[in-house]
Amino acid sequence: MRAVVLISGGMDSLVVTALADFLGYDIAAMHVNYGQRTWQKELMAFRQICSHYNIERRLEIDTPFLAQIGGSSLTDNTIPVEAADLDGSEVPSSYVPFRNASFLSMAASWSEVIGANKIFIGAVEEDSSGYPDCRKVFYEAFNRVIELGTRPETAIEIQTPLIDLQKSGIVKKGIDLDVPFQYSWSCYKSEGKACGVCDSCARRLRAFQQVGVPDPIDYEERPGYV
Repeated sequence: MRAVVLISGGMDSLVVTALADFLGYDIAAMHVNYGQRTWQKELMAFRQICSHYNIERRLEIDTPFLAQIGGSSLTDNTIPVEAADLDGSEVPSSYVPFRNASFLSMAASWSEVIGANKIFIGAVEEDSSGYPDCRKVFYEAFNRVIELGTRPETAIEIQTPLIDLQKSGIVKKGIDLDVPFQYSWSCYKSEGKACGVCDSCARRLRAFQQVGVPDPIDYEERPGYV
């Protein structure tokens, strides 16, 4: 019952960590610094979450190649982070090309080494930014890739327990699990106070507003999204 949990430091990965802990898994926590704008804040969030859940086995990986490749407003400072468009259908500039495939490959490698048979990731399809690597079909396909690319006796399966939930449902689940939302960080732009207007902030704030509870982190502004 060992699981590698991908913990970005965001709200979704926090709730997934709480779920894996609730289910009794021996958690090995993995975090990736890939040159994103808020990497220091996200790393701090990762460490606080791990300490809260008494996770001792941790892996912090630096992958500067994603920033070198570029193509995303999260890794290229010449590309502005767009304001939220909660009704948009286009893939936003914050999409990091094929990022989750890189993360899952590293998680699968580590899982094979330490004997983990599950990889938990806080991917959300139903109420997400429209990233193609957050779709259920992507994870189904990647499970097949892991099956084909590891030792015959290895059995590693990706778990996406939040994939079908709305963000408000994730907040509710987090409340039920008594998660420390104050340790998580979702803003794409700022490492001081969260901006409140980027796509990630807007979806997070809207979820808390729909549930009717205050988001405990500090914001530069808190627009009403409901």
